[in-house]
Amino acid sequence: MSTTARERWISPGDLNGFLGLVVDNLSVLAFLATALIGVFGFPADIVFLRMVPGTTFGVLLGNLAYTAMARRLARRTGRTDVTAMPLGLDAPTSIGMAFLVLGPAFLQFKQAGLDPQAAGLATWRLGMAALVIMGVLKFVLSFFGGMVQRHVPRAGLLGSIAGIALVLMGFLPLVEILKQPLVGFAGLGVVLYALVARARMPWNLPGVLVAFVVGAVLYYVLGPLGWLGAGYEPPKPWTWRFALPLPTLEWVGGMGAAVPYLPLILPFGLLMVVGGINVTESARAAGDEYRTRDILLVEALATLVAGFCGGVAQTTPYIGQPSYKAMGAGTGYTLLTGLFVGLGGVFGYLSNLVELIPLSVLAPILVFVAIGITVQAFEATPMRYAPAVVFSFFPAIARMVAIKLTDPTYVSPDHVVALFGDRAHGFSELAIINALGNGFIITSMVWASFVVAMIDGNALRAALILLLGAALSLFGVIHSVELSGGIYLPWKLDEATRQLVWQFTAAYAVLAVVLVALSLSASSRRAEAA
Repeated sequence: MSTTARERWISPGDLNGFLGLVVDNLSVLAFLATALIGVFGFPADIVFLRMVPGTTFGVLLGNLAYTAMARRLARRTGRTDVTAMPLGLDAPTSIGMAFLVLGPAFLQFKQAGLDPQAAGLATWRLGMAALVIMGVLKFVLSFFGGMVQRHVPRAGLLGSIAGIALVLMGFLPLVEILKQPLVGFAGLGVVLYALVARARMPWNLPGVLVAFVVGAVLYYVLGPLGWLGAGYEPPKPWTWRFALPLPTLEWVGGMGAAVPYLPLILPFGLLMVVGGINVTESARAAGDEYRTRDILLVEALATLVAGFCGGVAQTTPYIGQPSYKAMGAGTGYTLLTGLFVGLGGVFGYLSNLVELIPLSVLAPILVFVAIGITVQAFEATPMRYAPAVVFSFFPAIARMVAIKLTDPTYVSPDHVVALFGDRAHGFSELAIINALGNGFIITSMVWASFVVAMIDGNALRAALILLLGAALSLFGVIHSVELSGGIYLPWKLDEATRQLVWQFTAAYAVLAVVLVALSLSASSRRAEAA
């Protein structure tokens, strides 16, 4: 057994890996916090003193566990080139939590009469409950990950997460880039140059870090000169914030409020289980044989503990383990990242960095990740299923349109109601778009899955999937006709609303019947020809 494998903790490659992994985590955390505070008007003290410490504590625990797993693998094999599995905040679902769950819930609590502080605390409890639900789901599914992969087509799984990436991680951050193009476009160009064109950076620095530095320098040099217009904000003074992520039962009080968001919360957890399986396979292909169940259990427990301690965003193993191995990273970079991020949430320096760094500097990193996830959906799926992947994007696009149409920064609640029409006189086109976007992750899985079944010539399986879609539509799990996207019992809705529910439900059922009829007809013709 090599003593080097046992004793060596930090290498030059670990420092590069640490810088890249920290910036990735910081980007997601900054976008989450800025969206809640800047877009929805969330109280900053609740975000930085309650949400952030628990969220980063999950990153600390997960990275420590992955470091220990890598050290154990190195000792067992006697190898010196083992690279730990990187873990961090999941970008698509964290941004989805901000725009689809936490932000809208905060506005609903305020509309119910709560002041911003009380509404923020109620939303925090909901976010904790959502994370606990995801953690429990991931823990259970970690023992059945293979079964999930067998029964849900890869086009459905990857297409649904690519849809999230395309509109929430790609389009929305791109808008932030173009709000300050002098800063954001330069950073995006560096990211594409380094990570898409694969050009080497000076001193072999990570491309993400170079883009980060270029954007920050441009922002703080051009801003005071007046070149960025009103978009420039001087740096805020450093604020001492200390908050321990202690376990609490506050999440229990958020369970009831989390129920309407289950069509989003449950798929978020499911996607991370499948993602964990995929990244384990990726690491195995790069030469590091980790047990899939161990990787998934660590991910689940890190998410669960974060939820118990106040966190609102789930952790996940990152897909780029082979890239960190190519940097020369070993087992030290995850240890450094876990300590830096976890302690940063406790002592507050991460919150200060979040306030210091504008979205136009961080957004290019998210856009690149969105491109990578979308490309992977096509590369990891056989070409004949590409139409199913594309078809699965449409519900996500509808959800993005609905988000912008109901943006509280520009649209008042009364105007939102007017936009979506008076239900007594029929539903507007925008109401239909909203219904298409509600439950979009599950809708994407259903749509891609039945198209895959048709491509495979299995009309009966396609029909069964469509009947599942009909059942989900009936109760608002997908295509909810409520503006908020909540689930319901259809017989308790008013007549005009119930009519649209029946239309969506019947559409799936009728298509199932049509497919079975076409299949039987084709079978009959083949029998006659024989």
